Amino acid sequence: MLRLYTHEACLAHQPGAGHPESPARLAVVLRALDHDHYAALDRCEAPRATRAMLERAHDADYLERIFAIAAESARSGETLHLDADTVLSPHSLEAALRAAGAVIAAVDAVLDGTCRRAFCAVRPPGHHATATQAMGFCIFNSIAIGAAHALAVHGLKRVAIIDFDVHHGNGTQDIATREPRVLYLSSHQSPLYPGTGAASEHGSGNVFNAPLPPGTGSEEFRAAWRELLLPRLVAFRPQLILVSAGFDAHRLDPLADMNLGSEDFAWLGAELAALADAHASGRLVSALEGGYSLTALTAAVPAYLAAQLD
Repeated sequence: MLRLYTHEACLAHQPGAGHPESPARLAVVLRALDHDHYAALDRCEAPRATRAMLERAHDADYLERIFAIAAESARSGETLHLDADTVLSPHSLEAALRAAGAVIAAVDAVLDGTCRRAFCAVRPPGHHATATQAMGFCIFNSIAIGAAHALAVHGLKRVAIIDFDVHHGNGTQDIATREPRVLYLSSHQSPLYPGTGAASEHGSGNVFNAPLPPGTGSEEFRAAWRELLLPRLVAFRPQLILVSAGFDAHRLDPLADMNLGSEDFAWLGAELAALADAHASGRLVSALEGGYSLTALTAAVPAYLAAQLD
């Protein structure tokens, strides 16, 4: 069974007119998943993450600042900047709490046997948020929070994080570096924002990056995963696989210069499902990260999920 977590609050986060991380991104994904082919999806409302849950990945001082700025935004009705392209509007905190809560609930569901796989259709994205800093449209690092929850609450010893967003998940790598029970694997365009993710970056021996040049297409992308990254996943023998599912490496995406199609995301989705079945009792949780072409999202997200339907 594939469970879908989302919440209407995630549509209310408003970065501003013309901002690429718009509510329309999530709206088109949800419309695409209303197709009859996905009628069997078990649809669940994402709960709200608590401060204690957030503190497993983020510093308390950072959270204090975010909650204070969010309260000011709610009082004033103004959109306040956390950095040049990351904002808090009056409803952003609720959206970010639901996004993190979705991943936590999905982790609970796959670990208690309620379902085998889950997809969190949420925003804002999270993988650029470090323990102490919001950046790159990201406020809370939902995937890192989900991994920390699996370790702290469920007692897991090996949690793998897969990141195929076209931008390197510097925040997730930053948080994972401190935790040897977490494996972080990423493919991403380089050079590109945020400028991290070199092949030489290995954290505490638990980080492996595959930077790919602009123009990279299907053959090179699949080879990076098949020959470099997925063998690391197999060797790690994960008990749970978490996925930062960004679809901005699609050839139509306006923020990058990769040349992938929906079939490439379907291929990786199928590979991850098979490896989850082989090594993690099927436990696979994915969360929406980037993807800024509405046309690409409409096709690529359903393709990725169709490859994971039983």
